[in-house]
Amino acid sequence: MKRSTILAATAVLAVALVSFPAAAQTDPGPKSAARETAGSPTTREMALLCWQELGELVPARIDTVLVPFGSLEPHGVIPNGTDSLAPEAMARDIAARVDALIAPVLNYGLTDAMKAYPGAVSIPAETYAAFAEAVLDNLAVNGFRNIIVLNGHGGNTAALNAAATRVANARRVRALVVNWWTLADDITKSVFRQNGGHAGNNETAYVQAFLPAHIHPERYKPEMAAPNAPAGAYYTVPVASTILLYEKGQGYPTFDAAQAKEYFRKVNDRVAELVIDTIAKWDLAGVYK
Repeated sequence: MKRSTILAATAVLAVALVSFPAAAQTDPGPKSAARETAGSPTTREMALLCWQELGELVPARIDTVLVPFGSLEPHGVIPNGTDSLAPEAMARDIAARVDALIAPVLNYGLTDAMKAYPGAVSIPAETYAAFAEAVLDNLAVNGFRNIIVLNGHGGNTAALNAAATRVANARRVRALVVNWWTLADDITKSVFRQNGGHAGNNETAYVQAFLPAHIHPERYKPEMAAPNAPAGAYYTVPVASTILLYEKGQGYPTFDAAQAKEYFRKVNDRVAELVIDTIAKWDLAGVYK
């Protein structure tokens, strides 16, 4: 009698297990499921993510965003979009290292003194400042706590610094504005054994490393370059040269492929190091945690 009872109970249990959904048998619970959903992103680029994935990732899994800002202006014999292409390439190279998503690049900036050259576009300062601030503000609203501005154009710097300050204080987020060519000043002097320049050895090499097909040494002549004017000495509109050397006699493009790759790697390493170190210091200080 006992044996038949055990067999019947076993049969009932078997039927119950078969009819019970498999997912329920291995349900990890809502917290584990959420962690699994918010795993590695399918892409680091915000423009390629669907809204559901972005909502799952930010801020639960990723709270840092890289925001490239640039301009459209003449750059000697390299692309007019160099100031946008460089920080965008930089963002793609370092995003995984700093565990960040990449916001779409803002391709236009402040470049009034170069508007006379073909293809140059300059945005009025008041329009640009408001737009840049709105972009950073919306990223903060989306849940990003660390907003890293990768600036490719010196003319944007004051507006971006002011926008970052206002957004950081108003939204209680942390912001870092990086001017890579200045941050990498010692790297430029180490790799090229001299100073750099606008569309000079440093910018030309950086872009050549990832976009060699659009570098045109066949169009280059040394007389295209001129030193920046000493502070307060003189001012020209439009600029007389599209290669502007930081120091007289230094900074001419080299078009050396190996040198370009070395420079690209070292600059990106420096920027990634700065981002990681800055976030670590914010965390250590407990700022807006």
